[in-house]
Amino acid sequence: MLLEGKKLLITGVLMDSSIAFHVAKLAQEQGAEIVLTSFGRTMRITQAIAKRLPATPEVVELDVTDTEHLETLATRVAEHVDHLDGVLHSIGFAPQGAFEFLTAGWDDVATALHTSAYSLKALATASLPLMGDGGSLVGLTFDAKFAWPVYDWMGVAKAAFESTNRYLARDLGPKKVRCNLVAAGPIRTTAAKSIPGFEAFEQVWDERAPLGWDVNDPVPAAKACVALLSDWFPATTGEIVHVDGGVHAMGQ
Repeated sequence: MLLEGKKLLITGVLMDSSIAFHVAKLAQEQGAEIVLTSFGRTMRITQAIAKRLPATPEVVELDVTDTEHLETLATRVAEHVDHLDGVLHSIGFAPQGAFEFLTAGWDDVATALHTSAYSLKALATASLPLMGDGGSLVGLTFDAKFAWPVYDWMGVAKAAFESTNRYLARDLGPKKVRCNLVAAGPIRTTAAKSIPGFEAFEQVWDERAPLGWDVNDPVPAAKACVALLSDWFPATTGEIVHVDGGVHAMGQ
């Protein structure tokens, strides 16, 4: 099995339609032991959804904008697993005001950047004490090379997220930690539903994708994450793997 004996920390499991849920499911099916994170009012949701996995994992509290949560993360995760071989970052949030590019205030923009970009570095360094023999950090992005309709400051946050991944690859490489992203096409997830007008992506993506695209199928993106969390990409870091049906390679 691809992840036999691996121990993984997986964030972002909120619904069984999410990419993170399917990463957790596939990881368990491929032999991994997993720990999930959640926080606040969503803890109960994550705990309930976790019961739909092949084996019900532990859920530890983590708000990636909470310094205390980050400082104690390794200790609390260590109560359930003795080390980590990989971490999935599936976290993003922007206030509604951040989806109006010209009128957005700094407070909304700062929240988007903190939660959706800086959190990759924060999660990586918080997990590092448990990754003594190296490991794999994998994050989920939405290709930030373009100015997409309606995405606005979340698009800017994703650009920062992708840059953060490259700097992490540079600084964590000597520690044998690989840092890579999966750029998925639009999936009907909780995060997508919170973006006004996101259905505009759904309407055109299948038409533009040479392989076609199913907005209701998170499994292809999840499979890419699981592959990157495995030992099958030992010399790949700082990379963005596109799982979007090929849209990123097409012209208008």
